[in-house]
Amino acid sequence: MNIVTSTEIDRGKLNGLHKRIFDSDNIVEKFRFKPEIVATMAWDGEELIGYKLGYAQNESSFYSWLGGVHPERRKEGIGEQLLLAQHRELKKRGFTYVETKTMNRWRAMLLLNIRSGFCITGTHTNESGDVMIMLRKRL
Repeated sequence: MNIVTSTEIDRGKLNGLHKRIFDSDNIVEKFRFKPEIVATMAWDGEELIGYKLGYAQNESSFYSWLGGVHPERRKEGIGEQLLLAQHRELKKRGFTYVETKTMNRWRAMLLLNIRSGFCITGTHTNESGDVMIMLRKRL
């Protein structure tokens, strides 16, 4: 497995994996509503098996927006490796904080974030009525 962080993204492979993980709409379409996306991607040869997407909120804070691991590759530690690689890269780029949001239904992600040093900073209800758990970590 090879982990790479870049703003150069194979949008076709990313969109295919995203649909497989979340069974939802085209993630690439949402890029146009975000600042420049930075992707930390896990590759097994030519196959994209996991990703974490995010963007700078300001010069010191990065928002880790979305991520996932191929359903057949879960429980291999790929998500944790992606998170750690993303945080190393953010620190190199001069960020002080990383923030994220999750929902209770994504319990594995919530627990990984807490184990990795994130603190819960609050909650809010999104437009769909889901309770979002906000987290922040000093890098």
